Amino acid sequence: MAAYVQDAIVLLGDSLTQGANAPYGFSQQLAYTYNRQLDVINRGFGGYNTAWAIPVFEQCLTKRDQRQNAPKVRLLTIWFGANDACLPGFRQHVPLDLFSENLTKLIHMVSSAKSEYYSPETRVILLTPPPVNTNQRGNDRDFETTSKYADAVREVGKKENVPIVDVWTLLWEGCGKVEGNLTKYLTDGLHVNAEAYELIFQDIMRTISTHYPEYRHDKLDVVFKRQGVTSYILRSHYSYPVYSWDEVNPENPGPDLQKRDIFS
Repeated sequence: MAAYVQDAIVLLGDSLTQGANAPYGFSQQLAYTYNRQLDVINRGFGGYNTAWAIPVFEQCLTKRDQRQNAPKVRLLTIWFGANDACLPGFRQHVPLDLFSENLTKLIHMVSSAKSEYYSPETRVILLTPPPVNTNQRGNDRDFETTSKYADAVREVGKKENVPIVDVWTLLWEGCGKVEGNLTKYLTDGLHVNAEAYELIFQDIMRTISTHYPEYRHDKLDVVFKRQGVTSYILRSHYSYPVYSWDEVNPENPGPDLQKRDIFS
C-alpha cells in the first residue's frame, strides 16, 4: 500500500476524461506540470452520465471524518454532458433539468459544509461538452441538443461561482463555426483528438491562473526538498523548473529529504 505523500488533482468525467490519459491528453500534461507537487488521479468513466457519476464519485472520495491519512483533493475538474445529451430513448439520456441538478450535486459534494465529503481545500473547474459533428455520428445525438447541455454547464457554473473551461466554444470557434469542420478536433463526431486536448489543457492552465492562482504549479514548492531551481524549460507558454541536488547532504541525506506541506 502506497503511503500518502502528495495531495491530488482529480479529473471526474466520462470517456472524454478517460481519454485524457492518452500521451497527448490533459491528464498526462497536468501530471507532467505538477510533477513532485500533486498527483493526478483520472476518474474518467467511458459511457457514463451525471446520474451514474454521483454514486461512483461518492466511492472516490473520503468522508470528512476519515481523512487523517488521505490526500486532499486540491483541484477537481468535472466534465459531463456528452452522454447526458443523448436523445430521449437512448439509455444514457438525462433530461436537461436533471442534468443541471446532478451537476450541482457533484459540486456540492465537495463545496457544501453540510456534505459528508465537504472539502474546503478543493477548487472546482467545470468543462462544457464539445460540439458534436452529426455528419460523423449516428442518430443518438443532435447538435442543437448538445448545445443546450453546454449552456446548462455555463449556467450551473455561474450560479455556483465555479469557473468554466468552455470546450464547446474553443472547438466551435476553432473550426470556423462550421459543423463539418469539426473533423479538425473530433475523431468520430464526439471524442476529441490530440489537437483538441492541447487546447483544453491550455485553457485549464489559464483558468487555474485566473481563478485559483494560489494553485499555479509555479507558485507551489515541491513536496520533497526543492534544492534550488537551477533553470527553467519553456513548454506551451508555461515554464517548468529543473531541479539540482546541490543542497542534499550526501553524508546524512535523511533530514534534507522529509515530506513537506507545500500549502502551509
